[in-house]
Amino acid sequence: MAENSESLGTVPEHERILQEIESTDTACVGPTLRSVYDDQPNAHKKFMEKLDACIRNHDKEIEKMCNFHHQGFVDAITELLKVRTDAEKLKVQVTDTNRRFQDAGKEVIVHTEDIIRCRIQQRNITTVVEKLQLCLPVLEMYSKLKEQMSAKRYYSALKTMEQLENVYFPWVSQYRFCQLMIENLPKLREDIKEISMSDLKDFLESIRKHSDKIGETAMKQAQHQKTFSVSLQKQNKMKFGKNMYINRDRIPEERNETVLKHSLEEEDENEEEGDEETFENYYRKQRKKQARLVLQPQSNMGYGFPVNRLFDLLFEIRDQYNETLLKKWAGVFRDIFEEDNYSPIPVVNEEEYKIVISKFPFQDPDLEKQSFPKKFPMSQSVPHIYIQVKEFIYASLKFSESLHRSSTEIDDMLRKSTNLLLTRTLSSCLLNLIRKPHIGLTELVQIIINTTHLEQACKYLEDFITNITNISRETVHTTRLYGLSTFKDARHAAEGEIYTKLNQKIDEFVQLADYDWTMSEPDGRASGYLMDLINFLRSIFQVFTHLPGKVAQTACMSACQHLSTSLMQMLLDSELKQISMGAVQQFNLDVIQCELFASSEPVPGFQGDTLQLAFIDLRQLLDLFMVWDWSTYLADYGQPASKYLRVNPNTALTLLEKMKDTSKKNNIFAQFRKNDRDKQKLIETVVKQLRSLVNGMSQHM
Repeated sequence: MAENSESLGTVPEHERILQEIESTDTACVGPTLRSVYDDQPNAHKKFMEKLDACIRNHDKEIEKMCNFHHQGFVDAITELLKVRTDAEKLKVQVTDTNRRFQDAGKEVIVHTEDIIRCRIQQRNITTVVEKLQLCLPVLEMYSKLKEQMSAKRYYSALKTMEQLENVYFPWVSQYRFCQLMIENLPKLREDIKEISMSDLKDFLESIRKHSDKIGETAMKQAQHQKTFSVSLQKQNKMKFGKNMYINRDRIPEERNETVLKHSLEEEDENEEEGDEETFENYYRKQRKKQARLVLQPQSNMGYGFPVNRLFDLLFEIRDQYNETLLKKWAGVFRDIFEEDNYSPIPVVNEEEYKIVISKFPFQDPDLEKQSFPKKFPMSQSVPHIYIQVKEFIYASLKFSESLHRSSTEIDDMLRKSTNLLLTRTLSSCLLNLIRKPHIGLTELVQIIINTTHLEQACKYLEDFITNITNISRETVHTTRLYGLSTFKDARHAAEGEIYTKLNQKIDEFVQLADYDWTMSEPDGRASGYLMDLINFLRSIFQVFTHLPGKVAQTACMSACQHLSTSLMQMLLDSELKQISMGAVQQFNLDVIQCELFASSEPVPGFQGDTLQLAFIDLRQLLDLFMVWDWSTYLADYGQPASKYLRVNPNTALTLLEKMKDTSKKNNIFAQFRKNDRDKQKLIETVVKQLRSLVNGMSQHM
């Protein structure tokens, strides 16, 4: 009983051990087996019996499982045997394909390496060309500098040096030849300074040497004439030299035009301020000494003689002096226009805003209310021009102060001089600027805006003259400034140039048209060149919103009319011999886009379909050909209410003959198709009727 109970107690323990062996990792089997030997006696034998029974159970299960899956395994082996043959064939094909790929790849690699080498060479060539394009202008300018030095054109040489330093040298400063040029420029400047000083000394010495003869000749001629004539001044101009004005606080001086043209010509434009001051001071000092010696009266002369003729001479000298000032300010205006970027003046804070207001009298409550950053409507040239006009008035006043005239007379003289500056000098500079090829549509728009603000500033210039001459504002017969006519003429010229350049731009786009005049079917969308043109017109008319409404509307109408005319000329071009119906349909799609553009009101202010009427001739002509409504056209021709009133018979005949030739060429077998034969007969019939109509019109005329 004890044995039985003992065995009954070990059986569950053995099952637990077996379950643990089956379910745990192999690393934990050792301690589990050790527990079998640690139990009661004969436990090992009983455990082995239990283990054998468990193994037999598992074998039976495995056998059942194998029997169940045996047929599937056999089928799988059979399939693998079938696949084996195909796999061997595939292996052979893969091997062959790989070999052929390797052979083909060798040739590709060779060509690829050649391409890489060519690309590297091409890139190197492009780099060299780019660097040479940067270097060539520098070398050309330096060569030009050498030629100017050889020809003794020193002033031009100084301007060329300035361009080299400020514009060209920064491009190529990394090259050694550029460094050599930079090092050589100071020496060239010093040479020019020494030569100019030598010429100046020779000139002053010659004036002093011949001053007695000049005075003697002048006095003899004065005895035979009541006044100094203009012709006398011209004859003696080379002897007396030219009047020179240096800034508004300097006195007018005489200067020889021939000798000093290389060294001191238009000194105000010389960028070398230090050298300019040296020449200036030396010249003024020497001339003052000479003037004191010449004008020093002898002991037996000085007072009691009439000086009316002397004042007349001074007035004539003043006129010549003003002419000199006008020439000088012409150069100043040209420089201002060249440096302007023709964009509204931006300001980012109150300080910058006040700086612009201090230079130019601009008032706009709306602009004042805007937050920073903001922009003035005019460009930088406007305040600069305004300042220079005031400088001119100061310069003219400097000479007039010593003429012993009343404030009213001086005021009148200043206004007349300023009018000459505006109507002749500034107007001429503006007209020359407007006609320059590099001035585009955007710049022309800005010029029109600038002239409007300059015109409005003329009243402030009048007040400025009144203040510096100290005359009453109510003074009668005060000369007005002619700013209105000056800037009005400039605006008209700019407007005309806008219309011209806009039409030229349209012509450039139209020249890109590449119609297939024999196409059988249209593309279904408008041509690329025309969409680019319309996008350009939209953007440029957006800029025109800053212009007066009349100008923008005229420009828009002119552009649409020019585009319509260009498209019509394209259809009627004598070099175009044949046009298919598909081409006409494609052309119609482009005209529809033009009409949509006109109806979108690109510029506000047009009434109704005014702008669309620019394309009415094209529209009626294309409608006639699209719907083939010749019976209506021929029946209603000449009637005021005709549907195709704007279609000229000659135009319709020209286009129809081109379509007739295309129909004949494209319908070789037309004689075998009744519809084609009927269409051809209809075209020929309409052509005959149109010819009769055109001939009748010519005979009637």
